[in-house]
Amino acid sequence: MPTAPARLETGKPYPLGATWDGLGVNFAVFSAHAERIEICLFNANGRREIARYDLPECTDEVWHGYLPDAGPGTVYGYRAHGPYEPTKGHRFNPTKLLLDPYAKQLVGNVTWSDALFGYRVGNQRADLTMDRRDSAAAMPKALVVDDRVFQWGGDRRPERPWGDTIIYEAHLKGLTKQHEEVPGPIRGTFQALGHPAVIDHLLKIGVTAVELLPIHAFLQDRFLVEKGLTNYWGYSTLSFFAPEPSYLATNSLNEVRAAVRRLHDAGIEVILDVVYNHTCEGSEMGPTLSWRGLDHASYYRLVQDNPRHCINDTGTGNTVNMSHPRVIQMVMDSLRYYVEQFHVDGFRFDLGSVLGRETTGFDPGSGFFDALRQDPVLSRTKLISEPWDIGPGGYQLGNHPPGFAEWNDKFRDGVRRFWKGDEGLRPDLAARLTGSAELFDRRRRQPWASVNYIASHDGSTLQDIVSYNERHNEANGEDNRDGHGENYSYNWGVEGETDDEEIIDIRERLKRAMLATVFFSAGTPMLLSGDEMNRTQLGNNNAYCQDNEISWVDWKRAQSESAQTLIRFTGRLARLRHRLCPLRPPRFPHGRSEPVPGISDTQWFGQDGEPLTPDAWGDPVAKTFAMLRADNAAEGGADTVLLLINADSADQTFVLPGVTRNWTILLDSADPDADERMLDEGEDTVQVGSRSVVLLWSRLDQA
Repeated sequence: MPTAPARLETGKPYPLGATWDGLGVNFAVFSAHAERIEICLFNANGRREIARYDLPECTDEVWHGYLPDAGPGTVYGYRAHGPYEPTKGHRFNPTKLLLDPYAKQLVGNVTWSDALFGYRVGNQRADLTMDRRDSAAAMPKALVVDDRVFQWGGDRRPERPWGDTIIYEAHLKGLTKQHEEVPGPIRGTFQALGHPAVIDHLLKIGVTAVELLPIHAFLQDRFLVEKGLTNYWGYSTLSFFAPEPSYLATNSLNEVRAAVRRLHDAGIEVILDVVYNHTCEGSEMGPTLSWRGLDHASYYRLVQDNPRHCINDTGTGNTVNMSHPRVIQMVMDSLRYYVEQFHVDGFRFDLGSVLGRETTGFDPGSGFFDALRQDPVLSRTKLISEPWDIGPGGYQLGNHPPGFAEWNDKFRDGVRRFWKGDEGLRPDLAARLTGSAELFDRRRRQPWASVNYIASHDGSTLQDIVSYNERHNEANGEDNRDGHGENYSYNWGVEGETDDEEIIDIRERLKRAMLATVFFSAGTPMLLSGDEMNRTQLGNNNAYCQDNEISWVDWKRAQSESAQTLIRFTGRLARLRHRLCPLRPPRFPHGRSEPVPGISDTQWFGQDGEPLTPDAWGDPVAKTFAMLRADNAAEGGADTVLLLINADSADQTFVLPGVTRNWTILLDSADPDADERMLDEGEDTVQVGSRSVVLLWSRLDQA
């Protein structure tokens, strides 16, 4: 940079962040309560401060200034002056270097030190005393970037309809860290995600979207570092704009763009798991890294009658204040940045109910939800909510506004319990098969609003659900007290791995039956990465801090015969779902419409081929039933599917209902590699293996 000027020019209050215009850089940062804000410039590695300026102007609570002759590669941070009055919610401390909330790329990492805290670390009231040690040496800095240097060519978003979507939830690093076909230096990075071997596998199993755990830059929490552990999942956001530096093999943002483009070329969408409900700064006893030092009282929800304390609706110490217009703007700008600059296709909102909280509680018409739904860019992306938090009234499954899909934990738990053999679960499973209409059928929402899954990153893998009775989180260093206590899992005789063929057979049957339930239910199927290849976490159901073989996908394990069988089976499920409209109905199938005269969209039968009566539904010990679903979307006729379900420990014979004939068995989960077979004339019964499902199909020509 040429000789530094004596002071900054006025610049502009928009856009927020650091913006290069070809001749210089405009800096703009929001703070409603600061009295003065300085920008500190550093050398390329961020270790030496080379200049410091006051931002000369404040417009509408946005502080701004312009540095002529600066450009991409400029390294900077902020210092905010104002009252240090924790009892009034203000925690300004100019000795703390602050990361720009709009930082697009980071230089350096957090080095834990007591100097990172705005107060003197000590007893529980220590936060009332300001700490005057400088934190710059321990802080990462922001890097000015040029976002115009990537050739997107003919990239086109796949724009998969929701009804055709199959989601694969994956950890960016864990998916590829042990993949032998991926070159070692790029494993665990965006470059690896775009590798042909990874994309070929995704295509083989038929998924249409990859949902990545947080890729925003995140903090390695102090308590984990001190225990020799790692924040692996990444739910501790340090920047809402900058990608996590460790996920970049060459430290270039274009690696993200290239991976997205390669996935798009294969017809696969990219969905990001984003964490806007809290930040890495934690409670009022946490460090001062960015938002806290810029304007604690604006960025965070504080206890109304005691603003010294943060409201903790998230369980992480703080809650982002989504009632503040500038905070909403920051989140909207972050989302739009990833859509416009990285071409991502959608977002999954961690603890999404927090984002709908107003001062009166959760509101489906909250300011953020309204802003999102009307936005001409973001409203056209896929939006998924994790519909709960730990605050008052925090469980909001089914209560989000139209345009959102929601993780359905009732599907997860109900399906696990049914196949485990719990009694009285037939009505619940029927509700899950039909899209959980009792939760989602309102305000013109469609079945895709229910994201159906058996396992996710937060809990046990599919393999562990059938292999462990108890959680085994000893490696987390919390005396096995962390993680879910009730997993609705069962080991079938031996805790963990076994050579017992009978137990292995039961486990394999149940995995296939549960996967079939996910793919054949109305709604949006979601598969946890590695579940199609027997991935185990050795019983750990809270592997958030295990950046090692416990969490990584084991591609060598995928070469086993049983894993290869499950991979083929998963791909077959996906192809059947894409092929048959009744498996992905566009409307909730209540059994009230007749796609074909005399055949309703959904009908229920007992093992005897007769319609289930109310008394039969109430049978607590019955573990078999059949679902028939019809759809006339097929040209010139109607597709009818019949799903035979047997959760019993013995094989069962089903009488086929007489509503139609010419049935073809498309899939038998007890015999996963069996070819499709048309039933012989007069063949009106089907044997369904223990803990298995059979899918049949018939085509009805319309008169």
